[in-house]
Amino acid sequence: MTHHEISNHRLISQKLDKTSHNSPEEIVRHLGAMQAQDYAMAKWAIGSRCDATEKEIEEAINSGKIIRTHILRPTWHLVAAEDIYWMLDVSGPQVKRIILAETKKYGCDEKEFDKINSAIEKLLAGNNHLTREEIIQQLNVKKFSGDYKLSPVLIMMYAELDGVVCNGKMKGKKTTYALLEERVLKPKIKLTKEEALAKLAQRYFESRGPATVADFSHWSGFSITICKSVVNAIKLQLNYVTIDNQEYWFGKDCANLDNFCESVHFLAAFDEYLISYKNRESSILLEHQPKAFTKNGIFKPTILENGKVIGTWKRTIKKDHVKIETDFFNQTEMNKKQILFEGIKSFESYLDTKVIIE
Repeated sequence: MTHHEISNHRLISQKLDKTSHNSPEEIVRHLGAMQAQDYAMAKWAIGSRCDATEKEIEEAINSGKIIRTHILRPTWHLVAAEDIYWMLDVSGPQVKRIILAETKKYGCDEKEFDKINSAIEKLLAGNNHLTREEIIQQLNVKKFSGDYKLSPVLIMMYAELDGVVCNGKMKGKKTTYALLEERVLKPKIKLTKEEALAKLAQRYFESRGPATVADFSHWSGFSITICKSVVNAIKLQLNYVTIDNQEYWFGKDCANLDNFCESVHFLAAFDEYLISYKNRESSILLEHQPKAFTKNGIFKPTILENGKVIGTWKRTIKKDHVKIETDFFNQTEMNKKQILFEGIKSFESYLDTKVIIE
């Protein structure tokens, strides 16, 4: 395997090589967790990997088949309902430590968060789905030393990481919160930390390989030391290849590139195809990276040709259509652009509305 082939293998492992007939929740389960702070783009990240429409994906999220919550690094992620508890068990404690390291300076510790969570549970009991603003209005959160008051974002994030709340049904265009246990039944068997870490690592390398231990550490939020230990524990369930003295791990079912087809994709902002890796040079040249994502972690929607990022795009929703604007990194001839624009047709079907490219 060469560096050039890595991006093609990742296309296949991430289910981008061809549109699958998987359900939205099956796509999310395959990838383990999909970054989702940009909700509209997170839905397209699923839609670009299957033949579901935006409405069908929205329904899967509203019905609780897919959970949207803070997890891993942390930021918003989409997680399959069947995975939410073990994933929270393994990653929640490390993220809560990050939050508590800041709030304890002002006298806000675990006991204070437990009191707030108990109040939130009472507000949401009985399948009561409320927006963050509605919850905060009814909470009586005290001020701490130095006139410090917890932000609504931290309050709800901690409740998510503690497994108290997750996303509820959308209220118009507003996100709501609901009690996690009322959305998803708790499993009868609880994984140990070692079992959960092994499951997380195997899911990562099977859905994103070939990838390095450093890539897994970057994606999961766990230290390099922990990640090395986990990979060593599951190495018999994986394959690896060494390129330039660097080990790249991937699933046992890694596809044969003899059947690889040329392809064009209009990827979502924050798509896992780029965000899953610490080193992204296999998919985008160093000179082009500042055009696709910023140093503070803002990822633009990108145009992908045969696994390589060749430009960015943005959408503007109009009354009766969606306008697409493109920005290619290199000068592109018009006839080549017409071929590339074929890749946006799936977006038209996904939205069930007319798409115009300008």
